[in-house]
Amino acid sequence: MAAPRRRSSKPAFQYQPLLRRAGLLLGISAVLSFALVAYLFGLDSSFFGRLVGATLVWFTLLSVTFLAVVPFVNWAADNWFGRTWAEAPTPQPKRRSRPAAPKPNRPASSRMSEQDATS
Repeated sequence: MAAPRRRSSKPAFQYQPLLRRAGLLLGISAVLSFALVAYLFGLDSSFFGRLVGATLVWFTLLSVTFLAVVPFVNWAADNWFGRTWAEAPTPQPKRRSRPAAPKPNRPASSRMSEQDATS
């Protein structure tokens, strides 16, 4: 009996070219944005120092939020309130039926002829 063929260990999707393109776009946009800031504010007012400091603070807060706070909230919801609470389905809003469409109004000329016929 022949041995079964082994599948290649290549992933179904190649991430390397995508990451290379994303890195290239990130680098180009960073260089262009710093060039624009240097053109608008100049290099002598220590604006870049304040900009880098603010960027580091922002990045630190963002990373703490997504690497610590969000996993902690998920853990707390699972362990403190129970798995059934954490995985409870979201209630669907009740659908209300629409009222029936109003009857189309007849033009005034047809109403006038009916009145004339009855009188």
